[in-house]
Amino acid sequence: MKIVFMGTPQFAVTSLDTIFRSKHELLGVVTSTDKPAGRGNKIQQSAVKKYALENNITIYQPEKLKDEKFY
Repeated sequence: MKIVFMGTPQFAVTSLDTIFRSKHELLGVVTSTDKPAGRGNKIQQSAVKKYALENNITIYQPEKLKDEKFY
């Protein structure tokens, strides 16, 4: 089965890891765009994006999920 995972927060990483380690083919992840956070407004990556980068998984970060160009 081919899967595209969709998520952003830390708790989604557990599900992503389970799928990544399964027999399914993970085509990529869809996660929110990087955003400024904290006192210094430094750009922060989502937990899902960090996991994907560490595991060489394709990352999609559309500005809007309903954008037809994204599909």
